[in-house]
Amino acid sequence: MKTLKEIYKTIAAKNETLFAMNFYNLETLQALLKAASVKKRSVILQVSPSSLDYMGASVISPMVKAAAEEFGVTVWLHLDHAKKIETVETALKNGFDSVMIDGSELELEKNIILTKEAVALASWNGVPVEAELGYVAKLGQTQEYGKSFTNPEEAKMFVSETGVDALAIAIGTAHGFYKETPKLDFERLRKIRNALPNTVLVLHGSSGLPDSDLIEAMKLGINKINVATEFKDAFMSSLKENICGSDEIDIRKVFPKAIEKVSEIAGHKLALLNK
Repeated sequence: MKTLKEIYKTIAAKNETLFAMNFYNLETLQALLKAASVKKRSVILQVSPSSLDYMGASVISPMVKAAAEEFGVTVWLHLDHAKKIETVETALKNGFDSVMIDGSELELEKNIILTKEAVALASWNGVPVEAELGYVAKLGQTQEYGKSFTNPEEAKMFVSETGVDALAIAIGTAHGFYKETPKLDFERLRKIRNALPNTVLVLHGSSGLPDSDLIEAMKLGINKINVATEFKDAFMSSLKENICGSDEIDIRKVFPKAIEKVSEIAGHKLALLNK
């Protein structure tokens, strides 16, 4: 199996895309792998620092490896939105295939310093590093359209200075669900791709985006699409629906419906790669 660093060297040039999907427990992991198996797609599986704390770094890596082998799917394990170098170190020590250091809320120079530190650390393991430039609003935060969007020339300088393999860019998306349909700045994406022809470009905040926007983003150069919130919401909504008013105490009879719901959504996303 090729390393993700090797994959990253080619997908930008070939204008190819991988979906990166967050999981939160064994059940959501199984759901995503089932979808990938059915669609015959390789995927990046992601955990945030809070999921790292919840499941345990030493548990996550072998669990993903064993589950991927069972489903017959090629996967890479990625650390999403680490804010601290110590979190990156923990992921690397536990065999993660990729890491993200997120200094997007810092001043540019501090973001560069933090990112360079992560790149130097990961280079010992041959692991690719993702960073974020510009600002993609987090859950509960608002972002005025155009404010803190990624500047193409700044992006070129940032990649040159830090040596990152992948760059998450801000073009109008936000984490979580949208109260109204977002307007993505595709012209900005086009300019960023032209400025960085060999860098993997990442779209965060994809949950709830229309399929047409995701397809257009892929055509214009997005190589990695992150999806998380839709999976959490589908899993919890299904559990609530099946638990309320039920006397069932066997979780093995309750979880499968929630697993199936998440798998359906993941399968729909992966099918967009054929569009």
